[in-house]
Amino acid sequence: MSDLADKINNNLTNSGSFGLPHHEHPSYKWWVLANVMIGTFMAVLDATIVDVSLAKIMATFGIGVDDVKWVATAYLLVFAVVLPTSGWIADHFGYKRTYTLGLSLFTLGSLLCSLAWNENALVVFRIVQGAGAGFIMPVGMAIVTREFPPEKRGVALGFWAIAAAASVSLGPTLGGYLIDNFSWHSIFDINVPVGVVGVFATIVIQREYKTTKTRSFDFVGFISVTTFLTFLLLALSDGNAEWNTGGWTSPFIVSCFALSIVGFVVFMVVELNIRDPLIDLSLLKNFNFGMANLVLFIFGMGMFGSTFLLPLYLQNGLGYTAYQAGSLFLPVGIIMAVMAPIAGQLSDKVNPKIPALIGIIILSASLFVNRTLSLFSETSTIMVSLYLRGFGMALIFTPLSALALTDIPRERMAQASGLFNVLRQIGGSFGVALMGTLLTQRTAYHLTVYGESLNQRSPIAQQALGALKLFSQHAVGGASTISSMRAQVLVGYHLAQQAFVSAVDDDFLVAAAITILCVIPILLLKYKKKGKAPGPKVVAME
Repeated sequence: MSDLADKINNNLTNSGSFGLPHHEHPSYKWWVLANVMIGTFMAVLDATIVDVSLAKIMATFGIGVDDVKWVATAYLLVFAVVLPTSGWIADHFGYKRTYTLGLSLFTLGSLLCSLAWNENALVVFRIVQGAGAGFIMPVGMAIVTREFPPEKRGVALGFWAIAAAASVSLGPTLGGYLIDNFSWHSIFDINVPVGVVGVFATIVIQREYKTTKTRSFDFVGFISVTTFLTFLLLALSDGNAEWNTGGWTSPFIVSCFALSIVGFVVFMVVELNIRDPLIDLSLLKNFNFGMANLVLFIFGMGMFGSTFLLPLYLQNGLGYTAYQAGSLFLPVGIIMAVMAPIAGQLSDKVNPKIPALIGIIILSASLFVNRTLSLFSETSTIMVSLYLRGFGMALIFTPLSALALTDIPRERMAQASGLFNVLRQIGGSFGVALMGTLLTQRTAYHLTVYGESLNQRSPIAQQALGALKLFSQHAVGGASTISSMRAQVLVGYHLAQQAFVSAVDDDFLVAAAITILCVIPILLLKYKKKGKAPGPKVVAME
């Protein structure tokens, strides 16, 4: 493959415009941008497309929320862990090689996910996918930043961000269509040919680049942060799992918390004392940057957690198909694409804290509205919350980025950008684990309450059972005893559905409460009027 790439590159060099090498041709940087946008679109797409497939995966493997949430959590967690290591690997082995490695891992992970024979295999293969995505996003952004001159960098990063925003919007819709018309495997199969083309294009188009100054790899920091996050998420996810009869005080959960604490302590000690830390925590000493990262962590918990919930409610509660559920998310991306530039202009003219605060309040309101969802909620009611979500998210990122990075030195901007995105992804992992655990716990609680409240000897209950028995006899026939059993099963099924929806309502209320907490650190952010300090720098958000 490398020989083929060399031949193509030589041909491009010899036949380039005015004899220029192909990487010096005026169009070269745009080809690189198109190449990177392919990987960016795929990486972000798979963080959202899976949400609408969870109900189908649960039915296929016969598993519950406890297990299926790891299909989403594993991807986000590994994505967050790999992000800070990608810079070191790219510096040592070259940005082209690292980007190619990321695309190859992602494509291989997609192929393996489509071949998964049970939920455990699927989670393992999602880890491979997440590792590839963790290389694609930051390295791709760095490649685009390097190839474009400063005066054109904003336009280039704008196109790069469009690829990420488009995948957020199209992911659930595309995933729903594929699942309804083919199977859940197809949402992974579609990545394979695109990934192969992307790898080939990277080898042919991109030139290699290595930094002359490299740093040592913080192996202890990498192991400790992985230990901390993995065991903490295990404890949070399995505290109320069906298999964990001991609950939060079981030896397994206590051991996970203990290992997580040890990993956290080691990580903090090492990162604050080593010369080349994996994650430069000293950046958090900058007040605005630290507060903004706290906002993003809390935001990630509420936002990703609620995004995990809604497709499950639509499919398992209301009986929507995967495509119907996914298509509801399409306006969110459109609203974000329209409103985000307006939010950027607004943050240039007024205190950026104002649009950020408005965005958080609107986003919290969108989650709070969903606390009254029921088995009879209309699509129009659900869409109101999604419209609010699109407006809220569009108003948050650009103003928050401006406030966070105002006082960060240019030479530390790349590290700051990486940390900015890492904490959001970690918050998302925590949010999915927390909401999944809470959903299981509250479903069991409501089912117990409803079951105890049901008096089968009451006239209303007897009337309902009689009507269901009559319906069963007319619909499928059978003896009177069998029809009575079917009537009881239908009542039990309705109670289970009602308990599930009530638990979803509880989760959305918790997500709204978590998200509104962002108001406090936003109010604490410091704003300097233009003229007294350099203008704010804005980092692209994937």
